[in-house]
Amino acid sequence: MLAVIGTGAALLLIPLIILALLIGVPLVLFLMIFWIWMLVSAIQNKGLTDGEKTGWVLAIVFFHFLGSLLYFFIGRPKRKTPLLTYLPPPVIQPSGKSV
Repeated sequence: MLAVIGTGAALLLIPLIILALLIGVPLVLFLMIFWIWMLVSAIQNKGLTDGEKTGWVLAIVFFHFLGSLLYFFIGRPKRKTPLLTYLPPPVIQPSGKSV
């Protein structure tokens, strides 16, 4: 490779290869873990009918990251319990009664 493109050009490729490894490998691992997580979530989702579940699994399998991203935002069940809200402590009057 050095004889074909020259030593100077080859030295310029080294930082690009290192950058691709530092960014590319973690990104690919993240995308693969996210894809598996969404696939397992679609298979185990009790809020979907059998037809919906089959459709989401097929979409995730055939469209990979796009299918899993769509499932993440559209297909996953929404939270069934409301988020806890902050309740301030009761104000106690000097007379000892709470308001």
